[in-house]
Amino acid sequence: MNAMKKIITVDDNLTNLTVLKNILKPVYETYPVSSAAKMFDLLEKVTPDLILLDVEMPDISGYDAIRLLKSNPAHRDIPVIFVSALSGEKEELTGLELGAVDYIYKPFVASVLLRHIETHLKLAEAKRELLELNGDIQRKLSTKIMEVFELQNSILDIVASMVESRDGTTGGHIYRIQKYLMCLIESMVEQDIYTDEVTGWDLDFLIPSSQLHDVGKIAISDIILNKPGKLTPEEYEVMKTHVPLGADAISRMQGNVKGSSFLNYALVFAEAHHERWDGLGYPYGLSGENIPLIGRIMAIADVYDALVSTRPYKEPLSPEKAAMIILDGDGTQFDPNIIKVFKSVSDKFAEIAALYQEF
Repeated sequence: MNAMKKIITVDDNLTNLTVLKNILKPVYETYPVSSAAKMFDLLEKVTPDLILLDVEMPDISGYDAIRLLKSNPAHRDIPVIFVSALSGEKEELTGLELGAVDYIYKPFVASVLLRHIETHLKLAEAKRELLELNGDIQRKLSTKIMEVFELQNSILDIVASMVESRDGTTGGHIYRIQKYLMCLIESMVEQDIYTDEVTGWDLDFLIPSSQLHDVGKIAISDIILNKPGKLTPEEYEVMKTHVPLGADAISRMQGNVKGSSFLNYALVFAEAHHERWDGLGYPYGLSGENIPLIGRIMAIADVYDALVSTRPYKEPLSPEKAAMIILDGDGTQFDPNIIKVFKSVSDKFAEIAALYQEF
């Protein structure tokens, strides 16, 4: 059996309170009080399903009482019906604007009052059920989105690791790149460098998408990828094609997944990370701020990790030597503004390189 709904009735006239109690008690659990102050005391102990509130009362009027109710998160969702001898469009409109769900004039007809109360209790119950249903849907949706997001990242991690392992690198490179990027981006915000653009990025998508920056290497011959010595000019031209090949692969994915922020970021990483500030990079020969900011940041992270890592054609350099080479590229290979940031976090880069040699 369902518990009886609780209704607080507030009126400074004892006769009115008695009438309301007699009307309500066969159907509802009723709490009559003679002032708004007593109502607030009662609310510390009882949470009603509805309040019937008089307007004209000493000390605290009904209008002031509802203002206080609506300002308190614990009480603001309790439906309030004004029951008042004050009749007229202005009074009714004031009550409704203050948040009442209804305004009933005295003297009232008992059956009409009960029907109004029943209607608003049903509406309040429906609202609660809708909010609970919406909350449940949101929780389930959030869980499902997180599952898909984790699956996506897991697949990407495997694919990217397979690509990188073909030229003698490991998953550690993938993980370190993400750490370098986050380090640079956080420091750029702290130093107010390109802040407007950076704060518009969704890092939950941007950082993982960096795993695809070299996806085009999957189409490059092992003979070139794993050559122990310096590439010939012809071999280097072939190696450079990994950029358009990777960009083309991501573009084809975009055709199947419309409006993906993840793939939009991935495409920029793939296309722009070999461009140079002085315009001597590839594949487009872009220069300065014509190079997307994402690519300019990745350029530093990618080159630094290549310098401190073992490759088929080289031994790793020390973090100090790698940092010097990056700094020497100030204004030629790299964006001077980002070089300034790198200089302030080069010690953190060295820590990342040491901590995540393999992952």
